[in-house]
Amino acid sequence: MLNRPLLAIDIGGGTQDILLYRPDQPLENCVQLILPSPTVICGRQVEAATAARRDVFLTGYLMGGGALVGALRRHLAAGLKVYATATAARTVYDDLDRVRQLGIEITEEPPGDAVTIKTGDVDLDTLAGSLAPYGVSLPAEVAIAVLDHGEAPKGTSDRLFRFQHWQRFVAGGGRLADLLYREPPRYLTRMQAVREQAPGAWLMDTGAAALWGALCDARVAARSEEGLIVVNCGNQHTIGVLLQGQRVWGLFEHHTSCLSGHKLARFVEKLRAGELTNEEIFNDGGHGCYIDPGYRPGGGFRFVAVTGPQRRLTIHQDYYWAAPYGDMMLSGCFGLVAAVGSNTR
Repeated sequence: MLNRPLLAIDIGGGTQDILLYRPDQPLENCVQLILPSPTVICGRQVEAATAARRDVFLTGYLMGGGALVGALRRHLAAGLKVYATATAARTVYDDLDRVRQLGIEITEEPPGDAVTIKTGDVDLDTLAGSLAPYGVSLPAEVAIAVLDHGEAPKGTSDRLFRFQHWQRFVAGGGRLADLLYREPPRYLTRMQAVREQAPGAWLMDTGAAALWGALCDARVAARSEEGLIVVNCGNQHTIGVLLQGQRVWGLFEHHTSCLSGHKLARFVEKLRAGELTNEEIFNDGGHGCYIDPGYRPGGGFRFVAVTGPQRRLTIHQDYYWAAPYGDMMLSGCFGLVAAVGSNTR
């Protein structure tokens, strides 16, 4: 593990999971928090404005959409107005013309009677202020995981564009070490926004953080060299990965809301057999699937480890529920610590 303190934040669709890692004490004694995710917090603020029949004005950074975008759609449907700065509006769509088509007005000046809602995935000042009364200070080094669809070219599906990123990763060697960024690609606009809010932070996709975190479970790590499947059932996205040693051989990504336990088990078995196709996942409403042509299932890849807050989808399957250090909800945070600790760049 890492030999220096680290603030690890894993930001999902429902929760933000926070670990203040310190190498001089057991992980079980490190400060740990499970809080509503920023999109849930902002979504609730919009819902309060809807109930009060108040217009809203979004200002701040591009952030994860999820609950916030859903609340904005309901706000507009109620006959109320939404205003947003150009930067904050890209939380809804990177293409501002599509944002305007929803009925959101782009403006840099807040209307006087609107409720102002600050957007952004990270607020280290608020976190530090909340912990200060307990005598807890934040580590200087920070690692943050978010799910980033990326800024798709106009007319391109954001689902397709995100999965092209995963496909390039697997086709390029699938090295776990390549999933950790100091400088993310420019098209990963959510990560770029996080960098503005937390300069110098390490960055990773939430799916990658969960993968690293699952490997912190001793039973999962013991099966790594023979090959295994790791499934992260997040609140909004589910990812299944063929992993052997430090190599990802293939993966699929889907929306959790589209999955039943039976469907997920079928996808997992077809992934193991090397038979799952990109078209099958994409046409079902997911992001896609890619398996390296060099993948050979052989006798391995039978062991399936599951993590994530929606892991109950697999309750009827003979899968292992990974819980690194006894805490499944912090899998992504443990993964961030492990990834930063293994970094040699």
